[in-house]
Amino acid sequence: MELAIDTSSSTASVALSHKGEVLASLTWQTARNHTIELLPNLVCLLQQAKVELGSIEAIIVAKGPGSFNGLRVGISTAKGLASALNIPLLGVNTLEAEAYPFAFTGLPLRPIHKAGREEIATALYRQKDNEWQRLEAENLTTVKTLCRRIKQKTLFCGEIPSDIISEIRQNLGKQAIISQSNSPSRANSLAILGWRKLSRGEQDDPVTLQPLYLRPPHITKPRAKTPLLSLRVEQGRPGNGNSQIRC
Repeated sequence: MELAIDTSSSTASVALSHKGEVLASLTWQTARNHTIELLPNLVCLLQQAKVELGSIEAIIVAKGPGSFNGLRVGISTAKGLASALNIPLLGVNTLEAEAYPFAFTGLPLRPIHKAGREEIATALYRQKDNEWQRLEAENLTTVKTLCRRIKQKTLFCGEIPSDIISEIRQNLGKQAIISQSNSPSRANSLAILGWRKLSRGEQDDPVTLQPLYLRPPHITKPRAKTPLLSLRVEQGRPGNGNSQIRC
């Protein structure tokens, strides 16, 4: 049995599967509270499915791109579980998990993840002749630049904000097919894609697996701090037997 964990965004999910076939899953909305919500929801899933943690044989986790804090929480938890249980760990690209539910369409699949005020993260996938292919690696771009690259009918998927949807439609018209339906949770796709990797003999090293960040986090350099107190030490005069600290 495998456990899949996705904390890439505010829509988090976990799933239990057997050889890639999803048996149970749980999805919830979180406001950057992955740290305090992931483990309780994981325990809830195991209890509802009546599955012991010790029966898990592989851990599959979304490795990004996505929320900086969310990815750290998910991958750290996955690493801890894989190490404690001494079982394989597999990282799966979040964009790939977004695209996979639409593989049956045979169309070029363009998952989108908002990555800043104007930037988006994207990649390109397609299933052809029953072969799942990545045609373009994950990258950062803008909607306008991306639309100039689109030359054929393409399906856009993922948690796409309404303003980006409008911009895509304005630029591409009927060439853009945009999925706005509630697709299965990413954890379900992770379970399938992770099992495929595992069945090929692949797995990740818990020591070296890192979140996939397409750009560094926006962290400002802290200002130099000035001492709150200015201490002056005055030694007492020889023979007076005391010293004073004045602030």
